[in-house]
Amino acid sequence: MKKSESINGNDNRVVFVDYVRVVACFLVMLVHASENFYGADSSGLAGNVSMLANESNRFWVAFYDGTLGRVSVPLFMIVSAFLLVPMKPSYTMTSFYRRRLLRVVPPMLVFMLAYTFLPLAWGAMTWEQSLTDLARLPLNFPSMAGHLWFMYPLISIYLIIPVVSPWLEKASARDERVFLTLFFISSFTPFIRKFITPEVWGECFWNGYGMFWYVSGYLGYLVLAHYVRVHIQWNRAKRLRIGAVAAVVGMVFTGWSFWMKGTPGVLIDTPMLEWAWEFCTPNVIIATFGVFLLFSCIERKATSPMVAELSRLSFGMYLIHLFFVTLYASYFVNGNPAEPLIHVALAIPVIAVLAFVSSAVAIKLLSYLPGSKYIVGC
Repeated sequence: MKKSESINGNDNRVVFVDYVRVVACFLVMLVHASENFYGADSSGLAGNVSMLANESNRFWVAFYDGTLGRVSVPLFMIVSAFLLVPMKPSYTMTSFYRRRLLRVVPPMLVFMLAYTFLPLAWGAMTWEQSLTDLARLPLNFPSMAGHLWFMYPLISIYLIIPVVSPWLEKASARDERVFLTLFFISSFTPFIRKFITPEVWGECFWNGYGMFWYVSGYLGYLVLAHYVRVHIQWNRAKRLRIGAVAAVVGMVFTGWSFWMKGTPGVLIDTPMLEWAWEFCTPNVIIATFGVFLLFSCIERKATSPMVAELSRLSFGMYLIHLFFVTLYASYFVNGNPAEPLIHVALAIPVIAVLAFVSSAVAIKLLSYLPGSKYIVGC
């Protein structure tokens, strides 16, 4: 990819990345809207156990949550790496950590506290649960904010960037392909654990670090982002063609995996229902690569003002959105996922759209507060 094809010459902005951010942010909300139609716990969201009410829910959850939504988190990861790797020569490890962590950690802590205490106001949690959540902060996310799990691997990516940047600056395309091949092989580990053996490649109770540990996980998306930016020089037509094939193959398999495993009316452990939905599985990697390539075909010279603003607000929107998803889902689902107020095919995207708009408005208003970058990250 040539730099001139993706960089806005006026402000050195990577134009298509703004669109990726906005779409990924919406897809996260689509995922969480979908969870209200197969989660079997009292919150309505997918917990340890799931159950599909009928065939319609089975299909539409598989479509929205699996086929479309699973690329959301990897897209966020690949965008961060695309923009930050390799690290600027002017940065030391300390200055890089200071800059990145000050941007994400204060808002993360603010919203951890918000999800720990605000639900008390409308009776969604007890003081006992609230204090239990508070006691373990920031070691893990609050019980009412499952989406904040993402903050920990995001921070881990920031922590490793100064370590891998010197290698990426010198690595050839072939070197990176070797690493990406190992990353792809490691992505079959979740399948092996679920269907063959829970411990693989040297894992045991005294060793949790299997053979592919150091080439697995979100580090692979970091290297993939660098490879796409630096080493893929395909023209637009080739990126469109390969991107479309990869996206369709990966996304269709991901959706099918849920549909195949789910049987309406039967309780099933959520990890088995979502057996191919982990973000570092081969199908999700293929889909994410394809979708990112398709976005790279955007050749606008400047981001539209609305998209640029939504991109700027997207981090805060991610942090706050579960409040709104829960609110709108309680109305449309109305306690009966089998018969929501409108058909599930419409209910899921409507909940997501309303949550998206509400999150954007809320974060925009909060961004006017003094020191808002420490509250909402913008």
